[in-house]
Amino acid sequence: MEASSFFSTLKPAYTYRPSLLLPPSLNLSHLKRHGCAALSSASTVPASRIACETDSAMKPVDEDSFSLMAVSPLDGRYVQFVKELRPYFSEYGLIYYRVLVEVKWLIKLSEIPEIKEVPSFNKETLSFLENIIRDFDLNDALEVKKIERVTNHDVKAVEYFLKQKCKNSPEISKVLEFFHFACTSEDINNLAYALMLKESMNNVIFPFMTNLIKSLCNMAKDNAHVPMLSRTHGQPASPTTLGKEMANSAFRLHYQTKCLSEVRIFGKVAGAVGNYNAHKSAYPELSWPVIAQEFVQSLGLQFNPFVTQIEPHDYMAKLFHNIVEFNNILADFDKDVWSYISLGYFKQITKEGEIGSSTMPHKVNPIDFENSEGNSFLANAILSALSMKLPISRMQRDLTDSTVLRNLGVGLGHSLLAYKSALRGINKLQVNEPRLAEDLEQTWEVLAEPIQTVMRRYNIPEPYEKLKELTRGRAVNKESIQSFVQNLDLPQEPKSYLSNLTPHSYVGEAENLAKSIDEALGSLDGFKII
Repeated sequence: MEASSFFSTLKPAYTYRPSLLLPPSLNLSHLKRHGCAALSSASTVPASRIACETDSAMKPVDEDSFSLMAVSPLDGRYVQFVKELRPYFSEYGLIYYRVLVEVKWLIKLSEIPEIKEVPSFNKETLSFLENIIRDFDLNDALEVKKIERVTNHDVKAVEYFLKQKCKNSPEISKVLEFFHFACTSEDINNLAYALMLKESMNNVIFPFMTNLIKSLCNMAKDNAHVPMLSRTHGQPASPTTLGKEMANSAFRLHYQTKCLSEVRIFGKVAGAVGNYNAHKSAYPELSWPVIAQEFVQSLGLQFNPFVTQIEPHDYMAKLFHNIVEFNNILADFDKDVWSYISLGYFKQITKEGEIGSSTMPHKVNPIDFENSEGNSFLANAILSALSMKLPISRMQRDLTDSTVLRNLGVGLGHSLLAYKSALRGINKLQVNEPRLAEDLEQTWEVLAEPIQTVMRRYNIPEPYEKLKELTRGRAVNKESIQSFVQNLDLPQEPKSYLSNLTPHSYVGEAENLAKSIDEALGSLDGFKII
């Protein structure tokens, strides 16, 4: 597959780039396969090939072979379904955001008059620095990794990379030591991860969540009038409509999406233990908390003034808990649709050439909903672990969060895979109205509820007990129900209503509720973390 077509699907994610906060398009045909130490650029290798260095020999490997060697299924079997997240959560993405933060911090220092050692940069210098961010590509990332093999420190490698990149700039060459000035690695990392999360949520996760909700709203409205037998405890219960059940899931998912959009993503740049010790030693006259707040907010993040060496990740725990709940609701929907398919309420559109079972030729399995359910739970296991671990750090900092943070994309990747699978399954569904009607026709006992309720209104003694005697554990049909109604001492109007009532028409306000789902939810566009 040509990298140009591979990334054409990603370009919409890069249309919103204030302050160059999003990574540029990149060529993933240069991803590392196992054993690779260096990768060549798109200018020297065909876009559909991957170059890897084993000792001194360069061997091209196609992308399919790379996927076959991947340890994680997200980078192997499912790579085409989660590719939108790769510019954010790959090693490339992390390096890119670190470069962005380092460059922006140097620019911020140049804007502070009291720091005379870093004079205000002219337009050409600012353009040069911004171009480092805008033009950052895989070759740059590879150079950082090359430096890291010497330093054995990933953030320091970024600093050295920028010093190399800027050594010939007339203005920047004089202030190279102000890259990473007064910063601990976590000043850079916490902001990089914050930007990764914010931009990936706004540009990838929210749009797919919204598409899911919209699909369910459309199903709700299209099937608002289609009566369906409810089941509580797996047993026949008061009828609903198919559309109303879709509206239930849409409303629940919408609420969680709204909660997610209200999460605020925090950042810090307060030094080794959160007290600006190094900053204050170099420039004691400056108000570094104010400078830090201005810088963090300039990146589009919320400022956390009370931190240790790390930003404590409490916002991540809240964010992931909300995603877990969204995924739980989706898994609940997946299970329900799976059950409706097994009951014959839905048929599935078949695709030429697909096979449902290796031994049973007739099978058309609900694999998309099963895939969605499975990935929802796998995502939740990872996100729950992140939520529980990340807010905990010994004293002013331990390193346990470092390795854990590298799995943010894994949790969101399985979530994205679940959303896409559910959407794919929804698009294959066909409502089987005759089968729905058949179930209703066989369960006249569900009318025991309205009959005993009307009897209560007109003060007929022991209404519940009489209907229990008629229906519980007994075969009930239209004739037995209508015979019972005709023998009731009721006014003509309620008696006529009950005589004409059927399991198909006993749906209460279900149809109207389903039709009102758009009004209940309001706008479905524009969900984003600000």
